[in-house]
Amino acid sequence: MIQIPPQFGTRAVRLIGAGAYVPTRAIDNAHITQAIPGWSADWIEEKTQIRERRFLWDVCAHTGVAVAPPATSSGPRCNTDMCEAALRSAMQMAGIEGSELDAVFVVTCTPDRVNFSYDAMEVHRRVGCRTDAFALLIDDGCGGTPYVMDMVYRMIRSGAIRTAAVIGSAFTSALVNRDVWSGDVESAPGRKRLPAAFGAYVFGDGAGAVILRGDVGHGAGIVASFSGNDYLQLVIRRAGGLESRFDPVENPADAAFVVDGQLVARSYPLYMNACIDGVLAERPELRAQVKRYYFHQPNKRLMDHFVRQSGLPPERVACNVDRYGNTSAAGMLILLAEDLEQGVVRMDSGDLVLIAAVGANVHYGAQLVRL
Repeated sequence: MIQIPPQFGTRAVRLIGAGAYVPTRAIDNAHITQAIPGWSADWIEEKTQIRERRFLWDVCAHTGVAVAPPATSSGPRCNTDMCEAALRSAMQMAGIEGSELDAVFVVTCTPDRVNFSYDAMEVHRRVGCRTDAFALLIDDGCGGTPYVMDMVYRMIRSGAIRTAAVIGSAFTSALVNRDVWSGDVESAPGRKRLPAAFGAYVFGDGAGAVILRGDVGHGAGIVASFSGNDYLQLVIRRAGGLESRFDPVENPADAAFVVDGQLVARSYPLYMNACIDGVLAERPELRAQVKRYYFHQPNKRLMDHFVRQSGLPPERVACNVDRYGNTSAAGMLILLAEDLEQGVVRMDSGDLVLIAAVGANVHYGAQLVRL
């Protein structure tokens, strides 16, 4: 049963654990361009500064089709496996059992099963959550993690729950198929068609998790939280829903995650600045105290440009997209978990960090957190 301390809504919401899972398989630019022709390996690195991406599944360079790991292999083989691994790591850091969680929210657009919150329900079962603990899969992309964290922050502040896990994941490698990702799609009448291959080049796999808990009489925690919505198709994927029953999908590329690169490049700095300004609005004096920034990373070139234009200290901005690829909803949490593991920031240290992201169609959000 969920037990909330009296008048809990006025108390701090702490981040008490973070964990991540990143596949060990590195797919370099030469490999991915053999599988999905389009750009050259050098062109990918020049335009995105991504050298390789991590894939859970291999990709056959000859056929251009994803290859599942053997059933006998050890380690994660699917999205749910990665989410479980990331959550268990976060639980270990937090020093809690699954029975202490009041909610598990999985944020992803690449679930193992499309319907019925399967991935969240399965993680909920595997880690031993109570039957009255929430389990929901939230269909969202790059901006979804801080967006959902803002929702959880409000739930904890209201007294509805005390302890919740937010897991972000990306599992694109299983979808890689030359017939799908070598085509293009129309974004809007009169505009140049968008190549699907770009998505295969930039996305990578991984999962990250954080555990948020309301604590009475504790000074650390989420100092401010912020989220918002807008309506831009930064990423297009038309296949998979019932809409296709009325307008049959005939173009194989409609099953790919097609990134509108130009629209992302124009909108990313606008929304990211809105996130930073929004979360610091009530405490502007804390801007100079931020020790580490954990941003959504569309690609390294675009993020580096944003950091320069915004006047942020680049040494404080965590980055792994050049080695992992764009891990969508997982990216910010993977960065945080890695920094905690390496001692760049530390729990119960008072270190101030800022998480911010924007993505998909469009969710954006940010948290200012004192660890």
